Amino acid sequence: MQPHSYVALVTVAALLVYVWMGIRVGQARAKCGIAAPAMSGDPILERHIRAHYNTLEWLPPFLAGLWLFAIYWNDLVAAALGVVWIVGRILYALGYVADPKKREAGFLIQLAATAVLLFGAAGRIVWTLATVGA
Repeated sequence: MQPHSYVALVTVAALLVYVWMGIRVGQARAKCGIAAPAMSGDPILERHIRAHYNTLEWLPPFLAGLWLFAIYWNDLVAAALGVVWIVGRILYALGYVADPKKREAGFLIQLAATAVLLFGAAGRIVWTLATVGA
């Protein structure tokens, strides 16, 4: 049995990036003087919130793909793709806050990593079922 230690570390790192984005939302709130539960009123705060929420939207498909890829293919390759996803999300968040037009590169990087993880895992699962059986 593989311990999947690399994927476990990448999972922790991805969640820490998500926490970091949440902290940045709080810092933006303090800087612009908009207290919770308000979600609008300052464009920079709104960008921080949107980057944070968008990352939350992408975490389930990413994490499922990461772990399934590790199980059905390879832990180290899955972890490397996970690091690519993390870099993409950081670039996305930093770009979005600076100027929403600058979020595209980070988005495409994390999209590609997620697609490889999910479709790679799905392909291997189908192949396994077709060749080995249930």
